[in-house]
Amino acid sequence: MAIRVGVIGATGVVGQQFLVALAGHPWFTVVRFAASARSAGKRYEEAIHDPHTGASRWLCDEPLPAEFADIVVEDASEFDPRGLGLVFTGVEEGEVARQLEPRLAQHVPVVSTASAFRMESDVPLLIPFLNAAHLPLLDVQCRQRGWKGYIVPIPNCTTTGLAITLAPIIRTFGLRSALMVSLQALSGAGRSPGVSAIDILDNVIPYIPREEEKVCRETGKILGILHGEAVSPATIPLGAICTRVNVRDGHTEAVFVSTERAASVVAARAAFAEFAGDTAGLDLPSAPEHTIVVRDDPYRPQPRLDRDTEQGMATVVGRIETHEALPNGLKWILVSHNTRMGAARGAVLTAELLAKRGYAG
Repeated sequence: MAIRVGVIGATGVVGQQFLVALAGHPWFTVVRFAASARSAGKRYEEAIHDPHTGASRWLCDEPLPAEFADIVVEDASEFDPRGLGLVFTGVEEGEVARQLEPRLAQHVPVVSTASAFRMESDVPLLIPFLNAAHLPLLDVQCRQRGWKGYIVPIPNCTTTGLAITLAPIIRTFGLRSALMVSLQALSGAGRSPGVSAIDILDNVIPYIPREEEKVCRETGKILGILHGEAVSPATIPLGAICTRVNVRDGHTEAVFVSTERAASVVAARAAFAEFAGDTAGLDLPSAPEHTIVVRDDPYRPQPRLDRDTEQGMATVVGRIETHEALPNGLKWILVSHNTRMGAARGAVLTAELLAKRGYAG
């Protein structure tokens, strides 16, 4: 029987991505939407049109799924989630999420793209391929907070590709340290400063507020080990420089690591290509056939050519090389789709893992 779900923030950028990811889903049936008060009471198709110009504010490449056009949008501030099996939240303001999500989690599971609760000690920060072993934190969270549900956030989209590619290296060779430089797509910024047309045209923005700190903290938590009722973060020294570039979708990252045991290019390539992770054999509908896809062409990966690999759910790796700047040095370039695996589709995949493991439904 399909799980009845709601989408909060349904008219926003991430909310629209949720609708595309959930259209026709075999496990989840979207039955309710919520957004800001200005959209409440309107049919969804009406709510995403400018009331003055009539212009559509639908931003996905895919058309609005017809099954959602006539659902009436509710006011998120008054939304009662009881009767649902799970709620997805695509709230873009962290403070709004901090107020809204606990109210929902008192009653139902909440899968969130927001950053508000990512670093709470009783909250698992999940990438299903990597750290399904952290799921028991949900029992701790429910007990400590007295909730019937829980909050599970997904990581920052820049963290996602980095953590996915570090995992097979850690498991195969061990890891002493890692450095990363990102070239991040415009769609990851929404309407943040530094990405207006006049700023980004013919330019690279060399600073994204708080991004580097998020990447380092979140990666440590994701790759950490659950001990008792908390995750002990991985103690790998990790440094990052995060930049914004004039690319619509798809984050590119250059990664340099020092491994504990020497890794040849051939062995590293195999570690990436063979990495199945914690979702192997679970038959999750949104999981890619290959967690990591390796390109041997030295001019790949490129965001325009590789971001949509396996519907944007695979991380694509290329330029795997050894280097002498670090002990047992290894480097590679990755492309990860920031609005698919790094946002709504990644959250849907997380919900599928929760349902498979008996935490939702």
